[in-house]
Amino acid sequence: MTPFDFHLPTRLVFGAGTIDRLGELARERGFTRPLVVSDPGLEEAGHVDRALGLLRKAGIACEVFDDFDVNPDAAMVDRGVAFAGGRGIDSVIGLGGGSSLDCAKAINLLLTNGGAMADYRGYGHARQPLLPMFAVPTTAGTGSEAQSYAVIADNETHLKMACGDPKLAFAVAILDPELTFSQPPPVTAAAGFDAIAHAVETAVTRRRSPISTLFSREAFRLLDGHYQRVLDDPMNLAARSAMQLGAYYAGVAIEQSMLGAAHACANPLTARYGLTHGLALAILLPHIVRWNAEGCADLYGDLVGSGASAGAASAGEASAGAAPAEADAGEYLAARLAAIGRSGGFPADLRTAGVPAEDLSALAEAAGEQWTGTFNPRTFGSREALEVYRCAY
Repeated sequence: MTPFDFHLPTRLVFGAGTIDRLGELARERGFTRPLVVSDPGLEEAGHVDRALGLLRKAGIACEVFDDFDVNPDAAMVDRGVAFAGGRGIDSVIGLGGGSSLDCAKAINLLLTNGGAMADYRGYGHARQPLLPMFAVPTTAGTGSEAQSYAVIADNETHLKMACGDPKLAFAVAILDPELTFSQPPPVTAAAGFDAIAHAVETAVTRRRSPISTLFSREAFRLLDGHYQRVLDDPMNLAARSAMQLGAYYAGVAIEQSMLGAAHACANPLTARYGLTHGLALAILLPHIVRWNAEGCADLYGDLVGSGASAGAASAGEASAGAAPAEADAGEYLAARLAAIGRSGGFPADLRTAGVPAEDLSALAEAAGEQWTGTFNPRTFGSREALEVYRCAY
């Protein structure tokens, strides 16, 4: 059995209406002037005003930074650091999707430790303590609230840099599924598939452990069983709750096991063409699963068994019910993931998504350099990435 060292540094507060505890929890932690990092879309949805009202009611003054976009880059983080400087910030609250949470972590990192984001690529490079942080996710996708990584794009290449440190863990994560009601349907679909991809990849990486596998399987069961339900009935609180908790569990699994080749192949597509991360994963993941299963037929057996009855029904699979034999698990899972992708309205292949065939070799070179590929259960590099891209084309 694989040895592991497991610790959850983040307090989880989960349930409908838990956002109302924001002021109380912030006061308990001694917050007096937090920087609230949230994108303009959340302001339009009313979430920022609600959060500020709760904090002010608790006697806590706030500053709001919102000058960043989806997939924040290092320049956006620098703007946040410049904004926060000299304002007496003593804490940070990330409110929104993965972009808001990652940006909040990155601003905190540079505000307290200095330097540039590229200095922290990898893990464990922060030398000074960070300000205490809260996460209030409004999507069910990245699981950033459970991770000690800030994923920030390079200004020039637009490729994502994973900057990790134990100090980047949130002190408290408030998961209120009612906040996800405001997600537009395309965001619900893309974020949800991102979370599903996390559950699938963390279940089979080389770094997986007995504890990460528990979280991967439960995440997959929740996500696979409720993805279609939340698309069909966006105001279904039970489905929203399951998706948000599933995304969190998958994030916990990432902390232990990391990710794999699907994310390595997806990142260059986002960097070069601006494809939504969840969309890129929806195209690629079925092919990655088939490709990995060629090297290990029983790799996905336990994962498929954890979600076979509820998940296959959710994805519209005719074979819902008994799990397949281990030898067929990869193909079974790949077919189910493709069905989930269709239900989410994603393109079936890279050609339909507008990726030129002549770019596949350059994309493969970039994918082969991605850190996540090193944790894939089957050896992965540029040559293997090109094989996957061609299958997905």
